[in-house]
Amino acid sequence: MNKNTLKQKLNDGKSAIGPFVGLPSPGMTETMGWMGFDFVVIDCEHGPMDYETAEHMIRAAELSGTTAIMRIGLNEQQHIQRYMEAGAAGVMIPLINNAADGKKVVDAVKYPPMGKRGAFAGRNARFGLQDMAEYIKEANEETFISLQIETLEGIENADAIIATENADAIFLGPGDLSVNFGIPGQTMSDQVVDSIRDLHKRITAAGKHTGTLGVTVDQTLFWHERGIKWIVSSAPKFMQAGAADYLAGVKGPLGL
Repeated sequence: MNKNTLKQKLNDGKSAIGPFVGLPSPGMTETMGWMGFDFVVIDCEHGPMDYETAEHMIRAAELSGTTAIMRIGLNEQQHIQRYMEAGAAGVMIPLINNAADGKKVVDAVKYPPMGKRGAFAGRNARFGLQDMAEYIKEANEETFISLQIETLEGIENADAIIATENADAIFLGPGDLSVNFGIPGQTMSDQVVDSIRDLHKRITAAGKHTGTLGVTVDQTLFWHERGIKWIVSSAPKFMQAGAADYLAGVKGPLGL
């Protein structure tokens, strides 16, 4: 299995930035890698992503030297392990509301004795060309697990979720937090910011990494200055921002 450079950077105390890629596009994924991002989160929770396209996007990430993390909407072993067998370096699983939810993720990603994942020689095992015992050892060491807290129930059970054995990180979703707080879209409101900062302290105290969303430069720097080193942006937002700047610059001169 390939070395998980995202996991290594975070464990070394370094920052890591990369985008969600929610459009079914291996080309966009590869471009993000060539741009120099540390990772991509291939978003299979939202949007029209199918399994085969996601597998090609994992290949595109590997080709361009970046780490492929899958956000998977269904917390079920048979679903999660298909993406792992396709070559994913790790997962981000949303809507983790209690300790049992967190343990299900670990069981699906890690092989025994750490978890309950079924043995199969997929892409990360070079389709059986790598020794199975060696591969399982590497997979249990290298795979990255992020549990997503984004609901009121998740906040209530945060300490138990954070304590999930063999989970590497907790991702705090400001969008869903704002919706659940009754202030949709106010992702930088005092209530959302205070909640993320409080959870970040508890996550750090437990020896795990905190992740959150930073879709603008200002947002990214805001969270980084407050100690969060794993920050996820958005490839479609980059495209929208670039297109908006271009249109703003040419519409007047072209009389459009």
